Amino acid sequence: MKLGEFYNLAVRYGIDKDPRKKSKIKSFPDTAILHGKPDTKIKSILAGIDIEVGELLLADKIRRERGLDLVLTHHPEGGAWARFYQVMKLQADMFSNLGIPKDVAEQMIDARMLEVERRVMPNNHMRAVDVARILDIPFMCCHTPADNHVFRFLSALFTRKKPGNVRDLIDILMGIPEYRMAEEDGAGPKLIAGSPYRKTGKIFVEMTGGTEGPREIYEKIYKKGIRTIVCMHLSEEHFKKVKDANLNVVIAGHISSDTLGLNLLLDRIEKEECLEFIDCSGFRRVRRQTK
Repeated sequence: MKLGEFYNLAVRYGIDKDPRKKSKIKSFPDTAILHGKPDTKIKSILAGIDIEVGELLLADKIRRERGLDLVLTHHPEGGAWARFYQVMKLQADMFSNLGIPKDVAEQMIDARMLEVERRVMPNNHMRAVDVARILDIPFMCCHTPADNHVFRFLSALFTRKKPGNVRDLIDILMGIPEYRMAEEDGAGPKLIAGSPYRKTGKIFVEMTGGTEGPREIYEKIYKKGIRTIVCMHLSEEHFKKVKDANLNVVIAGHISSDTLGLNLLLDRIEKEECLEFIDCSGFRRVRRQTK
């Protein structure tokens, strides 16, 4: 498989799982070939949730000792990191799907996007990309396409399993290998608001859209019938708002949820060609399909 083909498959499958209308999406600001030529042949991939300078130096060592074709990071770097807040626009569609007026959702998201943009602006976006360029190691990031996969997977799973209470919901998560492995490492799913014995009610899976949405959204989605949120992470300010809204909140896990989404995406890509993965930086390759 060529690098350009790998990228195009990631984008295509990411669009397939996106909450928005497919006609609206052509690419993702937080997913890019950061260094390398699209016609580069790839077979062996070092994959991690976060790839920084240290992991790239590791990649160079692996390349010299046994060969390596690509470094794949989930979280964006370079220009994809500088622009990643733009993907938050998809959250307006998610909230609109819950019954919140589209113009209200867009107004809240626009304000939150500006906040995230200001937070990202001072960062040294090109640090890791410059190392990949100097070492001439093909480097790619894949963020929202993977997050879209975990969003769809968990939403469908809860619809099918219909957990009665929050404890049942956590048991369902624990049946997934990525969350089970995270639990063994001390970072498994955790209830941070509500009670294990409270009914789940309508569940909202908050797993895609770049980062956490607007803090004002929780009271509004409660009024639309949501009683339980399942998310990757939650800031302290957001936590206070969900408590005020009387919502159950389960933190499924950040790195474990990222790993699940990336695995689901890679399963689909590997239907085209089986690839070799070296796991690092919190990622563990778990395959769900035989080749």
